[in-house]
Order: sequence, then C-alpha cells, then structure tokens
Amino acid sequence: MTYADPATGLAIDTVVYDFGNVLVGWDPYGPYAGRPRADVEAFFAAVDFDNINHAADAGTPYAVLVERVARTRPDLVEDLRRYVEHYELSLTGPIDGSAELVAELKGLGLRLYGLTNWQAETFHSAAPAAPAIGLMDDVIVSGREGMAKPDRRIFELAVERFGVDPARTVFVDDKDVNVDAARHVGFHGVVFTTTEALRKELRRLGLQVAE
Repeated sequence: MTYADPATGLAIDTVVYDFGNVLVGWDPYGPYAGRPRADVEAFFAAVDFDNINHAADAGTPYAVLVERVARTRPDLVEDLRRYVEHYELSLTGPIDGSAELVAELKGLGLRLYGLTNWQAETFHSAAPAAPAIGLMDDVIVSGREGMAKPDRRIFELAVERFGVDPARTVFVDDKDVNVDAARHVGFHGVVFTTTEALRKELRRLGLQVAE
C-alpha cells in the first residue's frame, strides 16, 4: 500500500529502519556492570572505542581489533574481550513503543527493511532483544557487507538489494550523519528521538499511523 507525501505528492510505500537506539536500546557500558563508570570511560578513551566499534561495524573481525590493541595496550585486551564475550548485556531491550509502531506499519501494508550498523559476530543477539526486528522483510547488516553508514555505498546497496525507490522510502536513524547520507541518495530521512516523535513525522509524510 502507498501513502502520498503531502510535500511532494510522491507515494511512500517503504520504511527502512536503523536498529540500535531506534528499535533496540544499546548501552556499551552494560558488559561492565558493577565497575565504576569513570573506569570504563577511561578504558573506552584509551582504546578509542568509538573507532573500534565503527571498524567492527564495517566488517573488521574482533580478533583483528583485539590484536591491534594488544600491540600497544596489552593490559587492556581482557577488557575489550569482555565487551565481545558479554555483548548481549549491552542491549537493553525494545525502545518504548517501537514494536507497536513496526507492527502497525506492517499492518498498513508498507514494506519494512533494516539497514543497521552492526557487527556480524554479534548480530545474532539483535532479534531476541527486540523481536520487532523479525518483522523486517529483509535486513542489511553492515558487518556482513564490509561497509557501514554513513558510507554512501551501503545506501546504494539497500536501493539495489531491497528494490526500493528512495523517493518513496523513509529512512529512520538516530544519527544525523547517517540521515544526511541517506538524504543525499534520495531517501526521506528522519532523525529518531522517540517513537512518539517518529509517529508525528510519519504522519507529516502522509502515513496513516495512530497518534
């Protein structure tokens, strides 16, 4: 089923979802529960955790990343391994209202896809933490593709693999940089803050979701 965007007159027939902090909560401090937060922050800074996480999202195996850390900070290797071995503790469950909205969109006849920055080695933990992920028609996992958002190529891959028209597709992500990248490929981009705000934006785009 299609719904017309009032601004363009084009019919919206597809929603592409990011997962982390859109459908499922993610807190990298979870695997370190019980340790002082300041200590974990210091560890993250020492290993440049954001860079490590993005490299894993883009397909670098954790074993390679652990080896890189071992060359300069062997004292931190066990802490990094702890994150991988207890990754499921970083997932905090479904984002409030997300499952209901996904089910509603499915019921309206829209096509639903996932485009997620996620490590191939840990993606098996996603659906158990947020079952709405199982309602997606298909999912692109960055770690399996060797590229990650905001790389333009992964959005182009989504267009090709999912067979979607970006002008008729809404892309939802919690990061501005990823939404901007999607817009440059022609998607309607929505920066996620809350499910309630997303509902409002989807209604503005012409989708008949409940308030």
